[in-house]
Amino acid sequence: MTKKLALLAFVLFLLALTPALSSAQDAATTFKGKCAMCHGPDGSGKTAMGEKFNIRDLRSADVQKQTDAELVQIVTKGKNKMPPYDGKLTKEQIDQLVAYVRELGKKK
Repeated sequence: MTKKLALLAFVLFLLALTPALSSAQDAATTFKGKCAMCHGPDGSGKTAMGEKFNIRDLRSADVQKQTDAELVQIVTKGKNKMPPYDGKLTKEQIDQLVAYVRELGKKK
């Protein structure tokens, strides 16, 4: 009986974890398709476009200190040479991108 409960608890844990993993994978895919061409795959901005437009490193303290609301606003409305993604990405996708940028900041 105890083994069955432990197995059930483990399965429930995995089921609860699946949406979070899927969300992170979706954000990585969206970042790769929409953002990496300018911001680079690691968010450093070390790309031809990043150099041309002097794009900030998304992993930097300067970017990471911004609130989630500020980052959502930038992605949604655009800023400087960055185009707006309102209507091109869902609110959920934009929120996932902000979470992804936070994760990039932890990797620097």
